[in-house]
Amino acid sequence: MISKSLIAVAITGLSFSLTALAQAPAGYPADYSKIVDAAKKEGKVVIYSATDTKAVEPLIKDFKSMYPELQVEYNDMNSTEVYNRYISEMAAGGNSADLMWSSAMDLQIKLVSDGYGLSYASPEISGIPAWAVWNNSAYGTTFEPAVFVYNKRLVTAAEVPKTHAEFAKLISTNTGKFKNKVTTYDIEKSGVGFMFITQDSRENTDFWNLAKAFGTASVRVQSSTGTMLERISSGENLLGYNILGSYALARAAKDPSIGVQFSTDYTLILSRVMFISQAAKHANAAKLWLDYTLSKRGQTIIANEANLFAIRPDVTGEANPRGLAKKIGAGMKPLPVNPMLLQYLDQAKRLAFLKQWKETAGKK
Repeated sequence: MISKSLIAVAITGLSFSLTALAQAPAGYPADYSKIVDAAKKEGKVVIYSATDTKAVEPLIKDFKSMYPELQVEYNDMNSTEVYNRYISEMAAGGNSADLMWSSAMDLQIKLVSDGYGLSYASPEISGIPAWAVWNNSAYGTTFEPAVFVYNKRLVTAAEVPKTHAEFAKLISTNTGKFKNKVTTYDIEKSGVGFMFITQDSRENTDFWNLAKAFGTASVRVQSSTGTMLERISSGENLLGYNILGSYALARAAKDPSIGVQFSTDYTLILSRVMFISQAAKHANAAKLWLDYTLSKRGQTIIANEANLFAIRPDVTGEANPRGLAKKIGAGMKPLPVNPMLLQYLDQAKRLAFLKQWKETAGKK
């Protein structure tokens, strides 16, 4: 006869097993529950990010509905601050982020290539493009275009530039209207701005003529997308160049003064890069956040609630690669998550580029 105590132990064990199985999302390895259990013991995940807190709130809310035992400590900074804070904290040997998430793809790749990234093969790898993963450490999470932005009240439809060459011609020949009225990123302070402009120089054979046009128009530079959109909306500036399309389109949806134009010759596509720190104090919780962000569930929220454009083509809605392809066509130029992006982070090349930019665009 089996004793009641043995039956109780068996039932308890069965209950634990079912709970553990329930913790692993469908299609994940059976032992993924070990990561979930370890994450719960860690209690939280610390994220340094260049993605606006307001945009990420739906993700945090949904993530916590899945893992209510975990707290999300979310730190929102600009892309250069994300990099500098992490580097300084690591050098000092103190606590830092568990997970880094930034639109400055080149700075993220540099950190991973310098050994700061944890190698982790996410169960969601198969759902994202091959170019969006490097060394099972750096993961692209979004698919965001760089766009032209304009004030719809003060810039006529006929004036809106459709190509980079048209943009350069407009601001250099119509200085009466556009001098001191054009804005773009301050490439010394904005990591994403520096990356966009250097990738422009690779893609655009007439790039330095565009830079000269910025000088003629006395371009105004800012370190944040929000500031540029505010000034375009108010009419203080009339045109914005290389603005993050995700933020611009979200603003345009509720602000009748904001217009957004995709360039028809080429459109750079950014993917916010995420990696887990090699020194993560809450590494398992960071794995849960990474996997959730790449999952169809997380990507659906990125596309439809966070307004950031999903990198997965299988999510509902138009804010994904399929939807953008309908608007941009063959001109899409996704920036791959790989060391190709590091070219202009070489100190000598960076300084030489900045020097030429300042001399040509007049930003001394």
